[in-house]
Amino acid sequence: MNFEKPPELADYFAVAEIPVQWGDMDSFQHVNNTIYLRWFESARVEYLSAAKLDGVMAATGTGPILYSVTCNFRRQVRFPDTMLIGAKATRLGGTSIRIGHAIYSVEQKQIVADGESGVVYFDYKKQQAMRIPDEIRALMQTFEGHEI
Repeated sequence: MNFEKPPELADYFAVAEIPVQWGDMDSFQHVNNTIYLRWFESARVEYLSAAKLDGVMAATGTGPILYSVTCNFRRQVRFPDTMLIGAKATRLGGTSIRIGHAIYSVEQKQIVADGESGVVYFDYKKQQAMRIPDEIRALMQTFEGHEI
C-alpha cells in the first residue's frame, strides 16, 4: 500500500489504489458509470489476494463467481484523480459471500460511490455452486479479525 488509508475506509480490510485514466471519462467529462464496476472488481481481487485466498482457489479449481453488483453514485469523478477502493466481507453464507465496497476520491477527500457485490462460491470443474470450504471461511475471518 503506497498510500495512507483515510478514516472513511478504516473498516475496509483491502484497499486498491487506482488512478483515473483520461479514457475513463465519457462525453459528459466525468468517469463513465461502468468504470466504477471495474474498480469494485479490482478491490475484490485485492481482497482475495490480501486474504491469501487466491492460492487455495487456484489449487482447487474453485472460487467466487459474481452474481450481482449494486453501485450508489454519490459524486462525479473527473481526471486527474486517484481512487482508493475498499472491500470487506459483509455476509458469509452457505454458498455466497457479500462484499461491501466504497470508492474514495483522493482529490475530493470523500466517498464518491459505494455498493455491494454478491458472489457464489463455485466449482469451475463441475460448473456448479458449492458450499464455501471451511479453509476459505477461516482465512477470511482471520484476515478480517472477526467472525463474518
